[in-house]
Amino acid sequence: MDLGLRGKNALVVASSQGLGKAVAMELAKEGANVMLTSRNEASLQEAKSEIEQVASGTVAYYACDITKVDDIKALVAETRKRLGKIDILLNNAGGPPSGVFDDFEDQDWEAAFELNLLSYVRMIREVLPDLKESGGRIANVASSSVKRPIPNLILSNTFRNAIVGLTKSLAEELGPDNILINVVAPGTIETGRIQQLNQDRADKAGTSVEDVKAATMKDIPLGRLGEPEEFAKAVAFILSDANSYITGTTLLIDGGAAKVIAS
Repeated sequence: MDLGLRGKNALVVASSQGLGKAVAMELAKEGANVMLTSRNEASLQEAKSEIEQVASGTVAYYACDITKVDDIKALVAETRKRLGKIDILLNNAGGPPSGVFDDFEDQDWEAAFELNLLSYVRMIREVLPDLKESGGRIANVASSSVKRPIPNLILSNTFRNAIVGLTKSLAEELGPDNILINVVAPGTIETGRIQQLNQDRADKAGTSVEDVKAATMKDIPLGRLGEPEEFAKAVAFILSDANSYITGTTLLIDGGAAKVIAS
């Protein structure tokens, strides 16, 4: 299937590693021009070099702290300068700290809000003028916790669900402009974030990381963790012209782990 991504300009947030990097690579494989961003310039340089090995278009990067509105404005301006009009946005951010309600004070909630929700709002606001010209695609990365809250992740559970509300509201507002916006909700995908969470759980339980991982896999119908490339292929479709009628929805990419009936 031709996804219609060749020549499209994609801004992929938090893309120097993990799921963001995997999506950027998949889009580049399909012929899109890609702007990478994160706070770590050395990691961005490394990701750019790796992605260029499979890309047929332009791969660029710009270091940015997405909790700072001026950084976001500069990132979007640089993307337009390097690539042209933006067609695709992948909103993504690292997860907030693990913990339960009593672990966090106001400043922790405010930091999680700025990173995991307000950054998405600001990024969408900045790219909308481009997308309204001729349509486009937005995907907001959340978590399978939007269907089944994950113990010891109260900050993530709260703000990931807020992303769903934002997305469903914007799907209705932006539909007339042919802008399709969806949530992509990864389950347990083998990334550095998951490895850290598994270590945290092992430390709290006084067990090994291997035992935590084995217990997690028992709860996944496919019997294994997902690979970043598997997540990226699904997201590339959602962000492509091949997706012409899916908007305002949440796509779970979790191997069947979230056992829910109602959407």
